[in-house]
Amino acid sequence: MIAYLDTHAVIRISRSQARIGHNAARLIQRASLLISPIVLLELEYLYEIGRIVLPAKDIVRKLESEIGVQVCNLAFAAVASVALDEKWTRDAFDRIIVAQARLNGLAPLISSDEEIAEHYPRTVW
Repeated sequence: MIAYLDTHAVIRISRSQARIGHNAARLIQRASLLISPIVLLELEYLYEIGRIVLPAKDIVRKLESEIGVQVCNLAFAAVASVALDEKWTRDAFDRIIVAQARLNGLAPLISSDEEIAEHYPRTVW
């Protein structure tokens, strides 16, 4: 089984003391974890504006070694095509993150974002 992590889940999981939901924690233990490449970009933006202290590559390397997180390699053109139908948000990052999970067999998406949960039925937190 695979599951995706959204940007904020990646940030929370990378912090040793961060709380995550019980269902999300169980899924992290048993799933192969993926992130959309757009998560890397959003992490780097957050680093550049000082909202997080590590650059994207460092966070992903940390999670790769600790829990096996991998960057998904689905074709961007296919993901973007699915994202065209995610009209519930103007946030391009959220549209692409959800589209990535949707395209990959409606994979579970680990996210604490209530708006994502409202529009993507396989959201877990």
